[in-house]
Amino acid sequence: MKRKIKILLSMLSILMIIILAYVGYVYFSYSRITDELAVKIVQKAEINQASTNKAYKITTFNVGYGSYTPDYTFFMDGGKQSKAVSKESVIDNISGVNELTKKLAPDFALFQEVDKQATRSHSVDEVLQINQAFPNYSSVFATNYDSAFLMYPVLDPIGKSKSGILTLSNNKIETSTRYSLPIETNFNKFFDLDRAFTVSKIPVENGKYLMLYNVHLSAYIKDEKIQNEQVHKLFDHMENEYKKGNYVVCGGDFNHDLLNSSSETFKNDTTAEYTWLQPFPKKELPENLQVAALSERKTPVPSVRNLDKPYKKGESFVALIDGFIISDNVENIDGKVIDAEFKNSDHNPVEMTFKLKK
Repeated sequence: MKRKIKILLSMLSILMIIILAYVGYVYFSYSRITDELAVKIVQKAEINQASTNKAYKITTFNVGYGSYTPDYTFFMDGGKQSKAVSKESVIDNISGVNELTKKLAPDFALFQEVDKQATRSHSVDEVLQINQAFPNYSSVFATNYDSAFLMYPVLDPIGKSKSGILTLSNNKIETSTRYSLPIETNFNKFFDLDRAFTVSKIPVENGKYLMLYNVHLSAYIKDEKIQNEQVHKLFDHMENEYKKGNYVVCGGDFNHDLLNSSSETFKNDTTAEYTWLQPFPKKELPENLQVAALSERKTPVPSVRNLDKPYKKGESFVALIDGFIISDNVENIDGKVIDAEFKNSDHNPVEMTFKLKK
């Protein structure tokens, strides 16, 4: 009996050492990326500067690290899965994203949740795959998630991830900078992204600049103070650029409801709680900035689905959280969500046609 107890205690001791070693590994591996960091530009575009009074098209597309087919569910949304089904599935999904984006033929394309090297996407270099599909575009990639190997969920761990936001431009980018956003400082910081936005500076013929922002705000944090600090750091930066006389176009995944009520617009079942969907603070935007309105459509199209269940049109919880913010020296000609029926991501792309006013 004593021998069995000793063996049990030894096993428990070994387990405890393993757990403590792992916690130490995660803790000491963690560090935030430096704020206001110059980002490398892969310069391939041949157009030297943008023009005023010319129609440009921009798209924003959260690609969901190539994992989300319509039947996919995600554990943090109440679903089951944490990693892509297979490497082939990831490659197929990113290929689908590329083909759809090519059909839309944007001058500028913004992508979020693009994995560079991650367990969850079977180590597919999605940044390379997208860049290869657009050989005549300059590109900027900034990391906003670089985690240690996370043993969560325990039975199907999401693993190690390096992921970020990718900006493509068929106009030359003069400079690009990554700015860190505030995040929670408690234990949740190990599971959230290293939130950030990038600003790519594109020369305009009149001597001003098009300041092109790519952003992915937090979704799962409950600290309203941090959410407020995130949006106001973004707002303040855009306002400062506008005051310099520059043009501001900001696109991305805002993880806030950009409509007055997505549930009313899309007739969602509101008996279940989806607390991650909070209204975007439009009233707190500086007076010269506004959320770019979508043009009237007979049937509204959502930009995101919840991942608690496989997608079923008319039944799944959906919302509009992806879009654009523009300054009042930018004319919004047309904007719409593309109904891709969430074929290759849990998001649909959003496009906007705009002009830079003289």
